[in-house]
Amino acid sequence: MEARGSVAGRPGRPLVRFYGLSTCIWCKRTRKLLEEEGASFEYVYVDLLDDDDKDDVMAEVRRFNPRETFPTLVFGDSRCIVGYHPEEIKEALGR
Repeated sequence: MEARGSVAGRPGRPLVRFYGLSTCIWCKRTRKLLEEEGASFEYVYVDLLDDDDKDDVMAEVRRFNPRETFPTLVFGDSRCIVGYHPEEIKEALGR
């Protein structure tokens, strides 16, 4: 599994930033939901990063989720969903 990457979804969908842990079942379910919904997203598995990258990424996560929990989804630069909430995620994707 790669620490970082992106998934091209269906055109016209908002870009989502997905922060998770490679071992987290809720993160796995969230990623699967994003893929099933055709979302375009960039992902980062924080636990797979080296220490310097991890510090930088956690600073990004803290901007939206001060509790630093996963999964954390960021839509644009304003909306954040923390945790696995399928209906809320679908709504944020414009479904």
